[in-house]
Order: sequence, then C-alpha cells, then structure tokens
Amino acid sequence: MSMFTGAGGRRIGLSVLVVAAALALGACAGGLSSVATPDKTNAPAPGFENMRTGSEEDFMLNVGRRTYFKAGSAELDDTAKVTLDKQAVWLNEHTHWKIKVQGFADDPGSDAANKALSEKRAANVRDYLAARGVDAKRMWIKGYGKERIVRDCADLVCKSQNRRAITNLREDFES
Repeated sequence: MSMFTGAGGRRIGLSVLVVAAALALGACAGGLSSVATPDKTNAPAPGFENMRTGSEEDFMLNVGRRTYFKAGSAELDDTAKVTLDKQAVWLNEHTHWKIKVQGFADDPGSDAANKALSEKRAANVRDYLAARGVDAKRMWIKGYGKERIVRDCADLVCKSQNRRAITNLREDFES
C-alpha cells in the first residue's frame, strides 16, 4: 500500500487520502449538505402521530410499561429497576393517572402458585414505584397467573415474555 506523509509527519495510506479528498470535494460542491434524510425515517410511528406529552401513548413509547422477571422469581433485577425508575419519574410528573399493575407468571408449578407469584411480582413493582415517590393511593395490583400469557411455548426465551408485570395507566379505579 502506498503511504504518504501528512501534517505533523504522520504516515497516511492512499485510501485515506482518496476518501478525504472525495469528502472535501463533495462538501465544497454542497454534496454533503444536500443529502436529505428520507421522509419515512422521521415519520411518526403509526398510531402515535398525535401523541401528547403525558398521554398513555407517551408512557408506552417513551418510558415502557413492562418489567420482566427471572423464572420462579419476583425479585427486581437491575434492568427492571432502570425501567421502573423511568416510570416513577414520569408518573410523578403526570399525577392525574392512576396505575394498575398487572402481574403474570408462566412458571413451573400449579395454577395457584403461579397466581401467587404473579401477585408478588405486581406488588414488588407497586412497592418499588411507591418507594420512588409515586403515591400508593393511586395504585392497585392484580395477579393473573397463567391466564394471559403472551406466547404459549416451551422455549425458555419465549416463556420469559410471560414472566412480567405491566404498569397500565387508568383514569379511574377498577378491579
């Protein structure tokens, strides 16, 4: 490969010089500044075109409402805490929302054991949010066990989607 000495005595390869020259010429001719981003790249996500700050869509898209758990566990890991910290900030800014935390489980064991585990997952999410300043009077929980699985599958990665709690925004209290 041909080498040239550049500014400061550093050796530069021919390909680096060719690319630098092409960029300089393109910039001089308005080439770099005239490159347009396709309209589709910056288009609003379908269903979120009219999203307002503080809306349910804002919460779902910009914060996230799902918290995942390891098999057989209701313990919040570091990833879950990052999501819940973002939820707490958002919920403390938008205090008009009530929060229903729904817990789910798709773990080994009986239906009763999965229902209890799903309730514990929801309770841990509620308690974590309350510890971060979200008024506990705005929140309630419900455990569904295996009632509402996302995917019915045997694969561990697939089943992990069912081990979750979802923070749902509500305008009024419900069961």
